[in-house]
Amino acid sequence: MAASAAHEYVERIVIENCSIATVDADDTEYASGHIVVAGNRIESIGAGRAPEGLENVVRRIDGTGHLVTPGLINTHHHFYQWITRGLATDHNLFDWLVALYPTWAHIDEPMVRAAAQGSLAMMARGGVTTAMDHHYVFPQGSGDLSGAIIGAARDMGVRFTLARGSMDRSVKDGGLPPDFAVETLDGALAGTEATIDAHHDASFDSMTQVAAAPCSPFSISTELLRQGAELARGKGVRMHTHGSETVEEEKFCHELFGMGPTDYFESTGWLGEDVWMAHCVHMNDSDIAAFARTGTGVAHCPSSNARLAAGIARVPDMLAAGVPVGLGVDGTASNESGELHTELRNALLINRLGAHREKALNARQALRLGTYGGAQVLGRADQIGSLEPGKLADLVLWKLDTLAHASIADPVTALVFGAAAPVTLSLVNGKPVVEDNHLITADEDAIARATRDEARRLAQIAAGA
Repeated sequence: MAASAAHEYVERIVIENCSIATVDADDTEYASGHIVVAGNRIESIGAGRAPEGLENVVRRIDGTGHLVTPGLINTHHHFYQWITRGLATDHNLFDWLVALYPTWAHIDEPMVRAAAQGSLAMMARGGVTTAMDHHYVFPQGSGDLSGAIIGAARDMGVRFTLARGSMDRSVKDGGLPPDFAVETLDGALAGTEATIDAHHDASFDSMTQVAAAPCSPFSISTELLRQGAELARGKGVRMHTHGSETVEEEKFCHELFGMGPTDYFESTGWLGEDVWMAHCVHMNDSDIAAFARTGTGVAHCPSSNARLAAGIARVPDMLAAGVPVGLGVDGTASNESGELHTELRNALLINRLGAHREKALNARQALRLGTYGGAQVLGRADQIGSLEPGKLADLVLWKLDTLAHASIADPVTALVFGAAAPVTLSLVNGKPVVEDNHLITADEDAIARATRDEARRLAQIAAGA
């Protein structure tokens, strides 16, 4: 059996003559190097041409004028918001939520599937190989929303984590969502458990994982947090929520719970190496120290934070303390571009407006946030996030020899500081998803039509209600 396995036919893809940023522990880079992909793994990587005599090479790519990086990893999103983009454009978070919840309460399975396809297509076309969706709105009778989202990711060929969200604190209980937009405590827990049991795959090369993800302190009960943590840890899955996003949230927590968001989360079991939180804009030194001590991760969403005037997250201080930090698109109702390259650039630029000024982040730190940092936050740093032999073959070949980038000598600087670079090839699990800046796993025009139609249908239903 072992001898047979050793001679099993494995197809290889060879990429040569390209710049390479591995984002490994030593930030190893090659000005001109090669990568050999065997099946769904990276087999070898190094300077110069690929080794001679490789068997079963089905494709050999000349990467001249290109940079290869790990695939981008998105750590926070709300796919369903793709069909409510461009609304409430001059609101802070709480006012924005109040304005949009009445519309979101009418979403159904066809809407969510189309929105997921739109969100995934935009990210994949822009170099994302691992996506994540935090879905927390489950109107009664709306269909199998989790299944629709997971199915869209599977069809797109993108590695995926569904954070099965929930809300059980509505206006009548002192929360923010309207009464008709929430689940019961038991319903939320049962729905989360069923989604984990049906879809979570813990294997090394898993394409689909599930996390338990109650929405936010102002939309969930303390009991949902506590029992949600027990459920997640009993099932061996990760935990995700929103935290410390706005000054209003901090005030809410002090008024309702007598403590700030971080202390409240810790009191309910929501700090730990299996937890990551979105935004974390309003964190004091003690909060950052608590995240570092417990290994709690952060999904930094600079564009959304700016869109909603939430503030500037203290990312340089988090990184200096040892907090795992990745990047997030966030929902496209608060980040209409919906792609992660923008977040590489905005993470760098916006953080330079903060206390650390020009020393806040550099290009390579920004790239690490969008790759290895995301893998850490999702609990998959041993599998993805850097280009190393034995890791999964999730990588992107960026074209940097066109007008937009050709005069920038350093390829990593070109990628992060420059305009969005075309993707010549994106591999996920060793399989092409993007070729020559176009999806090959989906029809972009058909998705655009479907999202437009579903957005109009949702708007008509909401107006009629």
